[in-house]
Amino acid sequence: MADRRPSVPAPTATPTFGDFDLPAPLLAALTDAGLVSPFPIQSATLPDSLAGRDVLGRGRTGSGKTYAFVLPLLSRLAGSPRRTRPGRPRALVLAPTRELVTQIEASLAPLADALGLRSTTVFGGVKANRQVQALRQGVDVVLACPGRLEDLMRSGHVDLGSVEVTVLDEADHMADLGFLPGVKRILDRTPDGGQRMLFSATLDSGVDVLVKRYLHDPVVHSVDSDRSPVGTMTHHVLHVDKTARLDVITDLAAAPGRTVLFTRTKHGAKALARQLNSRGVPAIELHGNLSQGARTRNLEAFSSGRATTLVATDIAARGIHVDDVGLVVHADPPVEHKAYLHRSGRTARAGASGTVVTMMLDAQVSDVRALTRKAGIKPTITRVSVGHAVLQDIAPGERSFVAPTERPAPSGGRSNGGTPAGGAKPTGRGGQRRRRGGSSGRGTTAKTGTTGTTGGGKPSGSGRSEGRKRPASSGRSHSAASFSSSTRGR
Repeated sequence: MADRRPSVPAPTATPTFGDFDLPAPLLAALTDAGLVSPFPIQSATLPDSLAGRDVLGRGRTGSGKTYAFVLPLLSRLAGSPRRTRPGRPRALVLAPTRELVTQIEASLAPLADALGLRSTTVFGGVKANRQVQALRQGVDVVLACPGRLEDLMRSGHVDLGSVEVTVLDEADHMADLGFLPGVKRILDRTPDGGQRMLFSATLDSGVDVLVKRYLHDPVVHSVDSDRSPVGTMTHHVLHVDKTARLDVITDLAAAPGRTVLFTRTKHGAKALARQLNSRGVPAIELHGNLSQGARTRNLEAFSSGRATTLVATDIAARGIHVDDVGLVVHADPPVEHKAYLHRSGRTARAGASGTVVTMMLDAQVSDVRALTRKAGIKPTITRVSVGHAVLQDIAPGERSFVAPTERPAPSGGRSNGGTPAGGAKPTGRGGQRRRRGGSSGRGTTAKTGTTGTTGGGKPSGSGRSEGRKRPASSGRSHSAASFSSSTRGR
């Protein structure tokens, strides 16, 4: 049975990472990066996870789960007398998407370096040679998607018999994607006596089966479930005619700031990015039809601030952890309320504010009403057309449009999904709390270059405003920047 005792009340003083039993080099690396104060889920779980207990952490996306398992994992490895052997990692982190694995690694690797530990990523969509070579040389931590990891296990390139710590991140999403059989096969190959931590927004979709089968007397910590209201997130539904839909989306997308636009299909994402670019709004795309290299380049461009509008399918609903996304637009309303919540979770992360907009056509009224009711939110519903005042309220600021002749040529010679060349300087900020100093600000949309895309279909868009309240950015040192331009503590 899980230990469901209430968590110890937090002290009145603001906690710091120095309050926990972390190795001195690890604490110094956090301090040097300006990461001083833990988020609630980190404060709640660290005492138990650092003590070696199995932990079940529940918290919505953006609540700070990554450091909640990265810090105890690295602390345990640093204090263990065991040494790494070729093909036998000592810790395993499983995540559902390549993008999420990459961003966890971006948070973990600099901390691991400070402790003299090595890590590698394992996922499909790229050649396995580099991954095999890293495993042969010996790594302490493997961060993996289940499919490719099973391939390497079957071919004898990796043996999980020395794993001391296993982490399942976004376990509910792995269940939604049908990964649970593979996850079970992988966990069956890890030592039964090792420490296991599972983090999930919900316990449905078979996640509870994993908890009962693989976690031993776990301590449960629930901090902001996926149905918990986000006080800093504002929800709007814009009721539009079909003929005005693209115009309204374009207006929002042309506002200042970083934006994520969601479509239901890969074709819709590609088409919308093309339509926005043709109207002078630089946009890049992220969906499953892109090669892994293109997905990585586009996400890096968005994370760094060189591109401020991203058009994505649900592949990005949990795979993107980028700071300072001020506006999320559901160009196509999702089918399920969980998808709505996870898409919307790209904004208002780590205490920041954000706005969520759902585009609604006449034929979608009943579906959108049911969707928002199940999601537990009460949006402001407005019938709009281009020029409506509510659009400025949602995304304040002057709209910027770039003539096609002003756009830089795409880098890498790719016409579909390539990273924009030139444009604004990177402005991504870490969501984990740091010493603050300096002002916020985002790349200038009017100067951001992008590649054109092809196709035609459903549009989607969003925008964010410099007039909107946002957390102050820190003047990060080189060492802090090395922690990745994407959101920390996710």
